[in-house]
Amino acid sequence: MGVKMIKRSISNQNLLTVVDESTQDINCGCNQAWYTTDWQRRAGCGPSVASNLFGYLFSELNNSNNKENWLSLMEDVWEYVTPTTRGMPTTQLFYDSSLAYAMAKGLKIKYEYCDVPEEASCRPIFQEIVHFIENGLNEDVPVAFLNLCNGEEQCLYRWHWVTIIELDYSEDQSSASVTILDEGIQKTIDLALWYKTTTLGGGFVYFIRSSQ
Repeated sequence: MGVKMIKRSISNQNLLTVVDESTQDINCGCNQAWYTTDWQRRAGCGPSVASNLFGYLFSELNNSNNKENWLSLMEDVWEYVTPTTRGMPTTQLFYDSSLAYAMAKGLKIKYEYCDVPEEASCRPIFQEIVHFIENGLNEDVPVAFLNLCNGEEQCLYRWHWVTIIELDYSEDQSSASVTILDEGIQKTIDLALWYKTTTLGGGFVYFIRSSQ
């Protein structure tokens, strides 16, 4: 008997479908290459992922799914989720700046995070990470993923944020893959391989609507 696989996903991936009306290209989520300055294009992965999270959680922020509207959101988010000279290398920098954006815009959110420290002995066990991502997707929200070192997983860039929209894991949670949005396309990442081989770690964050 084969290993039973379990799938979790956001319910409406179409909310993160972006149409470039000038070329009719279909994009999956925001692309930092759309930013207008060189620095934004090089350092804009964090704000782009934050834009995905806010654009999905508060779909009313976008009047339509065209690139122009999404870029407007990205520029708005950048004013608060602003990379440092080292980018945005911690989950705290990501969620603190995102909370500042939400507060400025009157958006009520709560955040959850899971850090994967550089020191392997301090890291949560793999099953905890799978459970964290599953919890976010069960809340029907995308999950932000910070990768500081991709290890042997070749489909990830180091020192980079991406957006998780889907999780597939074995019933015993010993193996798992995630579908991410990056560069306007979907990619599949072997999460277990990343966990076993990353030397710097990273972390995960998601936001949910709050009544307070």
